[in-house]
Amino acid sequence: MKYFAKEYDVAVIGAGHAGIEAALAAARMGANTCIFTISADWVGNMPCNPSIGGSSKGHLVREIDALGGEMGLAADHNMIQSRMLGLGKGPAIHSPRAQIDRRNYSAYMKNVIESTENLEMRQAEIVDLKQCENGLWELTTKLEAIYHAKAVILATGTFLGGMVYVGDVSYASGPDGLFPATDLSIALNKLGVKTRRFKTGTPSRVNKRTINFEKLEVQEADEKLVRFSHDKSFTPENKTVCHITYTNADTHKVILDNLDRSPLYNGSIEGIGPRYCPSIESKIMTFRDKERHQVFIEPCGLNTQEMYLQGLSSSLPEDVQLKFLRTIPGLENVEVIRTAYAIEYDCIDPLSLKASLEFLDFPGLFGAGQFNGSSGYEEAAAQGIMAGINAVLKIRGEEPFILDRASSYIGTLIDDLVTKGCQDPYRMMTSRSEYRLIIRQDNADLRLTEYGYKYGLVSKARYDEVLEKKELIEKELERVKNVTIPPSDEINNLLVSRETSPLKTGTKLVELIRRPQLGYYDLAPFDKTRPELPDEVCEEVEIEAKYEGYIKRQQAQISEMRRLEGKKLPEDFDYNNIIGLRLEAREKLNLIKPASVGQASRISGVSPADISVLLIFLEKEKI
Repeated sequence: MKYFAKEYDVAVIGAGHAGIEAALAAARMGANTCIFTISADWVGNMPCNPSIGGSSKGHLVREIDALGGEMGLAADHNMIQSRMLGLGKGPAIHSPRAQIDRRNYSAYMKNVIESTENLEMRQAEIVDLKQCENGLWELTTKLEAIYHAKAVILATGTFLGGMVYVGDVSYASGPDGLFPATDLSIALNKLGVKTRRFKTGTPSRVNKRTINFEKLEVQEADEKLVRFSHDKSFTPENKTVCHITYTNADTHKVILDNLDRSPLYNGSIEGIGPRYCPSIESKIMTFRDKERHQVFIEPCGLNTQEMYLQGLSSSLPEDVQLKFLRTIPGLENVEVIRTAYAIEYDCIDPLSLKASLEFLDFPGLFGAGQFNGSSGYEEAAAQGIMAGINAVLKIRGEEPFILDRASSYIGTLIDDLVTKGCQDPYRMMTSRSEYRLIIRQDNADLRLTEYGYKYGLVSKARYDEVLEKKELIEKELERVKNVTIPPSDEINNLLVSRETSPLKTGTKLVELIRRPQLGYYDLAPFDKTRPELPDEVCEEVEIEAKYEGYIKRQQAQISEMRRLEGKKLPEDFDYNNIIGLRLEAREKLNLIKPASVGQASRISGVSPADISVLLIFLEKEKI
């Protein structure tokens, strides 16, 4: 028999990476919040790769931390290996990545949720969702408890209508053998929320003691460990190494001989899979001329023998998986603990969302994470914190918090989703940002901490630290522009050894820093007035000095972009009334309902000529 249980300000459905950040943000802003999860033992689970960060994803984690989120702290507390990726390229590409103890990470996040004021966690499956006449949302659990909430955030991950595939076998399931959220999927469709099918997959987990490590390449951690979070009260440590091996012709033959047994190729799976993280069978079919594919062998934790085989995601039958694994060097006698599988799930077209991640047609209903068509823990967490903040602002009747593309990777991610949509699971990459020299991982705190402080997610003490850091950077930049380094045998010897021109006259320190062969620290012995500064300040000074011209050019582009972003568009405007707009442009503008001319200009199918017509109309009508 149904009974009324409780009313909340914010209800979050799902306790994965999106749900965690959404619930914590809402609760820390003072909203009475509840997070619902199918299993309280799998909060913050990593059903795929046991790692945080990586190319562009590390940027997202640093930004989440700057806003007052939890992912960076959890990663630092539970990392077992740290590496900075992209060091062979410029600073815009540098991205921190950490191997994580996945069970410890989950336990850490569970404890944070349980310990946070204004936040309750309930193990319950939500089977129905509808909006009441008074505007409140009504959630019903499988045990027939009814909850009301002023705002609801859907962060269902791959649970919504989840279906697992291994060869000819398929069954309803969430990740890691958990129950799927089948009834909620039906309820959303009944509500009018249109869903579609996406797919993702995961590799086998194998027993460490059955691997021959003598045949593998060792992948060491970086000597200099880079944090994700602001917290310097503890020191993370590198505690393990990873390894690399490769597939070969025998591996490929086993897979190709059994493609007819793959649900990806026999028509069993209808969902669209991730473009940038394909299965091994898809890689072999796509790159037929490639003799081998890289496989990263990574520990799932310090207190387990499970090893993750990154690069070998598959949905082939269990016997075929074992056969092709044993053709790979080092894995000849491997024993599988968890069989690889593909999972198909329901998600939405993110074009149905506003930039605040609120649904266009359902006030007070928000989406975050894989539910919105993205992939990856970091992308999910980034959307989660933004949805949590905006849910509270919606309840308060305040303006939504929108980050633009030039402010952050978070802004780029959300703008891409709600403006361009996605035809396959969206993955963040540095190439997606046209302003990536401005929004580097190293300056995330300088860019975003003020917003975390504004919304009550960052303490004043921490905000003051960032302001002090910013002041130190500005003062040191000014100093290096004014300090002159005179010629001497010592500095010329250094310059010649670095294959750059010796000094004939006094030269400004900043000009020397700008030389590709030199860095800020290289010139320290010749800089007599150099103050003692934290490494993070020195790093910013060097980057700002070296790339000043490029940075100024991007800032000019940003100013023009923000000019168009400042031209707001009415939310309920009918673009069929504008004479001169092409039919496709009218359809797309009415569908997406852009918040500004800037957003309208990024919609696929809206041309520069359409934007000119739109600007003329706005000027004429004084809108």
